[in-house]
Amino acid sequence: MGLYLRSWRVEGQMSDLYEQDFIGWTEQQALLLRKAADAGSNLGLDWDNLIEEVESLGRSQHRALASQISRVMLHLLKLEYSTAPGPRPGWQTSVGDARKEIAILLRSDPGLKPRLPAIVADEWPDAAKQAAGALRAYGENPAAIVARQRSGPIYTADQILGDWLPERPELP
Repeated sequence: MGLYLRSWRVEGQMSDLYEQDFIGWTEQQALLLRKAADAGSNLGLDWDNLIEEVESLGRSQHRALASQISRVMLHLLKLEYSTAPGPRPGWQTSVGDARKEIAILLRSDPGLKPRLPAIVADEWPDAAKQAAGALRAYGENPAAIVARQRSGPIYTADQILGDWLPERPELP
């Protein structure tokens, strides 16, 4: 009963958190569910699976954003380092499509925006590795990408989210 009353008093705050930071809301709800379960609530709920489901809602939003950020970085790297003319329009289209998906995710959950730097840092190594592999597949030297991979993320959130595209490299 105490948990119910406490939750009821902050209902407006919960609603605001849900609208502004869905992942934060799922984390908070999972914590509250754990506390209710630990307190020995007599509700006939499947606490463990309910908590897991609430947490997974937030993780899926995070994964979706991370996937699109990785996609943008992958194609920005290929655009920046590949001299192959054929695939460039497809890479540019992919960057635009991913940016559109990112914008949708950020509009639906503004609480994801502060998480961008950490997601960029987490996704950078794999994006750089994939880009280097793609350059090898086109018979190009991925040494510059490999060197940049070691230095950490090189694209800013503004470059990832905005209209910026790297200059086309000069042909050797």
